[in-house]
Amino acid sequence: MRLFVAVTPPAPVLDHLSAAVSDVRAGCPADLGGALTWTLPAQWHLTLAFLGEVDDAVANRLGRRLARLAGRHQPLRLALAGAGGFGSARRARVLWAGVHGDREPLRRLAQGVTAAAGRERIEVAGGRGYRPHLTLARARQPTDVRPLTERLESYEGPGWTADAFGLVRSRLTAGPGGRAVHEPLTRWPLR
Repeated sequence: MRLFVAVTPPAPVLDHLSAAVSDVRAGCPADLGGALTWTLPAQWHLTLAFLGEVDDAVANRLGRRLARLAGRHQPLRLALAGAGGFGSARRARVLWAGVHGDREPLRRLAQGVTAAAGRERIEVAGGRGYRPHLTLARARQPTDVRPLTERLESYEGPGWTADAFGLVRSRLTAGPGGRAVHEPLTRWPLR
């Protein structure tokens, strides 16, 4: 199974961001909009760790570790705000919405997930350090997304309490238009 671990914002938070992104997309130059593949709001999440392909037995053992980890972390106050691009807004492969609030505890939770995966000999992808974000769009080639980040830089979404995280299965090309389908498998409450 292809798996990742994530925090999913509640529907009102996602709806608020979706409205802002829709406005930005409506004013997006056609050439820029065509260079991006926009993610679906129904699949928006804050990835804590991307695990890749994981055997069922290993996923079960990891689940027990993640349940214990959840019991050691408190709920987090978070909000989506601002935007940017990975590598840079001038040459981005990913357009993202930023995360404000309890960022340091969120980083520690992500580090704990990575450590739990490591104990099961799962190498977590993207080992450059955790950067909290929500992916809005991807580009096949480095793309100047500054017109979009400038319009989203003042965005401030409603705050929420992240009181759980979950293990999610990603089935590539299984959804409409060849998009991935994200299937929540297990959810663990934070203490």
